[in-house]
Amino acid sequence: MSSTDGTDAHTDWTTRPAPATAEDWIARATEVAAVLATDAAARDRAGATPYAEVRLLKDSGLVTLLGPVEHGGAGQDWPTAYRVVREIAKADGSIGQLLGYHYLWFWAARLVGTREQWEHVEAEASRDRWFFGGAVNPRDKDVIVTEDGDDLVFTGRKSFSTGSRVSDVTVLEGVLEGTEKHVFAIVPSDSEGLTFHDDWDNIGQRLTESGGVTLDGVRTPWSSAAGYVDKEFRPRVYNTLNVPAIQLVFVSFYLGIAAGALDTALTYTGTKSRPWLHGGHERAVDEPYVIDTYGDLTAKLWAVEALADAVAAEGQKLHDDPDAVTARTRGEFEVRVAAVKARATEVALEITSRIFEVTGARATATAEGLDRFWRNVRTHTLHDPVAYKRREVGRWVLEGELPEPTWYS
Repeated sequence: MSSTDGTDAHTDWTTRPAPATAEDWIARATEVAAVLATDAAARDRAGATPYAEVRLLKDSGLVTLLGPVEHGGAGQDWPTAYRVVREIAKADGSIGQLLGYHYLWFWAARLVGTREQWEHVEAEASRDRWFFGGAVNPRDKDVIVTEDGDDLVFTGRKSFSTGSRVSDVTVLEGVLEGTEKHVFAIVPSDSEGLTFHDDWDNIGQRLTESGGVTLDGVRTPWSSAAGYVDKEFRPRVYNTLNVPAIQLVFVSFYLGIAAGALDTALTYTGTKSRPWLHGGHERAVDEPYVIDTYGDLTAKLWAVEALADAVAAEGQKLHDDPDAVTARTRGEFEVRVAAVKARATEVALEITSRIFEVTGARATATAEGLDRFWRNVRTHTLHDPVAYKRREVGRWVLEGELPEPTWYS
């Protein structure tokens, strides 16, 4: 990026008028991605906490994309949010993931909370451009929530907390002691007792700040417990749409990373790759196997992008009328999400691996940074086994069996 404070030296984002349409916001994301792309490989190698990158997301207004217009938000829908994540991930997969997770946690109050709660959260978050993180890893032991008068106290540890040190607020989740009641709450990320650990040291998605977090008596008022009224939770089927929503976030940055890899490889092949000395061609772009490979990979990417856009549009219909969501409509949507998640995983892994076949040995130089695309996709696609996504689709088409809502389906 072109400055250390997260602003582009040639763009004063804060003085520019906000985009007005979905297409304008996607164009804004493309501009932001261009800034991120200038030194993405170098930042990946450095692995520094992305304070400047998050500041860029804030200054450009992208963090307010789903927020209400009357409070400074963009008032856009989920299909637009997924496209924006895809654009950002083309330049930097880590920042695409951070933004996608932010959108999910921004929306969490609406998914789980009462109208009064989510209207308050969305107004505050849009007005002050909060950046959200989350400490909700279901593979770990449950965080224990205890009552202390009018307060709830969260105690425990989570292995992963994406966004941690760059967030303004963090979504917590735990189980009320002595019950099976799960409680979600949003707290300031600098809350007493909330400690983020600098222990994210994985081969990919290196700038996502996905390290562990300790909750040592983190307090929040009972009134902040999402969806609770008089200490009793009021469930809706819509509550369970968090998993399909985040899985489509995954799809978005997988496809963005794949598209970024393909674009970067195309530039390299056109400007640096040498033709095979026994192939009889003067340019690498005239090699038949190079032409075939790029055609094959591009067609596969276009196909899964089209499926992703179609599934996102189907999901928006559920978001448009939350109270009408039934177990069946939710389940059928999850099957579609599972299908596109499986295809996006496979295609992104193939593209980010096979680009080396058409760029050549010199393209493996560290300075080129082409390996980061595969490392990023490979790291996050292990989030949950893709075989279980294919199983959801298979059970549906064979037996009409809908997936039961879980933390992963």
